[in-house]
Amino acid sequence: MNPDKNDWPGQLFKQLIDAEIFLYPYIPDAGNKKLIECAEAYPEARPILLTTEEEGIAICAGADLVKRRAVLCMQSSGVGNCANFLSLVNGGRFPILMIVSMRGDYGEQNPWQYPMGQAVEPILKAMGVVIFKVDAYEELKNAARAAIAACYQGGGQSAALILSQKFLGAKAF
Repeated sequence: MNPDKNDWPGQLFKQLIDAEIFLYPYIPDAGNKKLIECAEAYPEARPILLTTEEEGIAICAGADLVKRRAVLCMQSSGVGNCANFLSLVNGGRFPILMIVSMRGDYGEQNPWQYPMGQAVEPILKAMGVVIFKVDAYEELKNAARAAIAACYQGGGQSAALILSQKFLGAKAF
């Protein structure tokens, strides 16, 4: 039986739950909407609405301190807000897992999204975050597995699962 490509959020959520990731700090975004709906429907999961992306970095670091697991869900434009907090995470060797839904790449129609879209990977790399980019549905499962392993089985490595617009589809205006 072929998995339904349209249910990638449900499949990704199952992988996260299987990895005992129960905290979901997020900034609302079309790219993470269905994943957060999965978290809202799951009794043991806790979605946490943020006012800024940096709060999510702090929540994920705090979760690690009490032996819990979290994933920060945000749009690519929020990565720029996190650079200072990621420097603290790098120094403290906190295992921060992020799911970043991209704007400003493949098929983007809003010119204001391009500068931050182009800066996402350089910012994350400069802060010591390992990047796992998903351009096609077939890449999602293995990329998610690798990001989770790097973060929680790889000695506290921060990791970002980047969901490209090629994967998500570009917003139409």
